[in-house]
Amino acid sequence: MFSKWWMGNLLMLKKAAKPAAIACLAVSLAVTAGCSVLPKEEEEETLPAIQPPKLSKKPEYVVKTDTLETKVRGSGKLMATVEEDLYFTDETSRRIKNLYVKTGDTVEKGQIIAELDVTEQESQLKKTRLQTRRDELAMIETLRNADGKSAEEVEQAKIDFELKREELNKLESTIANAKLTAPFSGTIVSVYVKKGDTAKAYDAIVTIADLSQLTVAATLSQDDLKKVAVGMEVVVDVNAAGQYKGTVQQLPNPKDPNSGGGGSGFPGEGQKQPDSIENYMIVKLDPFPEGLNRGTMLGVSVITQRKENAVIIPLAALRSYSGRNYVQVVDDKGNKREVDVELGQQTSTDVEIVKGLTPGQKVVGR
Repeated sequence: MFSKWWMGNLLMLKKAAKPAAIACLAVSLAVTAGCSVLPKEEEEETLPAIQPPKLSKKPEYVVKTDTLETKVRGSGKLMATVEEDLYFTDETSRRIKNLYVKTGDTVEKGQIIAELDVTEQESQLKKTRLQTRRDELAMIETLRNADGKSAEEVEQAKIDFELKREELNKLESTIANAKLTAPFSGTIVSVYVKKGDTAKAYDAIVTIADLSQLTVAATLSQDDLKKVAVGMEVVVDVNAAGQYKGTVQQLPNPKDPNSGGGGSGFPGEGQKQPDSIENYMIVKLDPFPEGLNRGTMLGVSVITQRKENAVIIPLAALRSYSGRNYVQVVDDKGNKREVDVELGQQTSTDVEIVKGLTPGQKVVGR
């Protein structure tokens, strides 16, 4: 009887559970179906953190002591201590009849270098000498018979005779100066003309040099030259050979081109103008380096001022306003204050502080 009751209740439970299971299944399917038809959400984009820009910090410099040198700079070349441009002085332009040398030739003192064409003057000279001799005889006769002439007539005869003699002297001088000779023994280092060219007065024909002794010949601007004196230290930078120390031995003493004694050292129109070592600042190197040749280009730096243990700061730290010179001094805590300063010598990068700062302080750059 108990088994019959238990089986009957179990059957009733199964019938009651089936609708419930179906209901649960329906709910599950509905949820699943609902999820599949909803749009898929986009993933959230991860943005990088934005860093605020850093304000640039002005540079800081330490006040220090150092050797401060003020220099003026120029350029130059190696020249012979005895070197000269040779030229004709005849004011009348004439053609070069013969050129007896070439670059590199060794010549002796007095040797003929070149010759102008004065064929016409040589022919005229013969006639003029004969005429002058005839005039001389006539003048002797005039003086013998001076008693029969007035003083004015005699004086006029003397003047006419002297004028004719002057013409003869001019012709003789022109012919004599038509030959260019070496003033000393040396080497022809440059030739500027050729046979048949027209030679103008004071235009360089050749350059002769004594290559046994070379020296540094440099040029500076007129303003810089005013700051230089004999004996000042010089640093010479010879191309491909290094730097050498020397001293200023001689300042330029150019010849006056209008005096007929030489040129300014600068090329003019046409041929090269006469040059001279006197046109340059001469620097003595002791000892003189070996293996260098004439014409080697170089640079020079003349030390016009030098101060040991000078208190200096970079120019970038100096401030100026309405005639006032000052700096910003910063302490260990970063506090800044303005300090007036008194200046000394100045270079292209640094400036000497005579008063207002002490070594070890820090100053702020602009």
